[in-house]
Amino acid sequence: MLNVQYVTDSKGKALYVQVPVKEYEKLLANAEELADIIAYKKAKKKPGNVVSFEEAFAAVEAHQKQ
Repeated sequence: MLNVQYVTDSKGKALYVQVPVKEYEKLLANAEELADIIAYKKAKKKPGNVVSFEEAFAAVEAHQKQ
């Protein structure tokens, strides 16, 4: 369970949520992992050439160096 605090306006309407940094970082990591899973499933549905992990990793590293 998240340890959150709500910031409200004068009428009690929730405007913001405060989350401890460690929990926020965990939420971000989980969101990134889910995005990776979604991208993987989407890519897997597309027809195309199969590339080994090593080739893909080398291509990513080469692209990052540019």
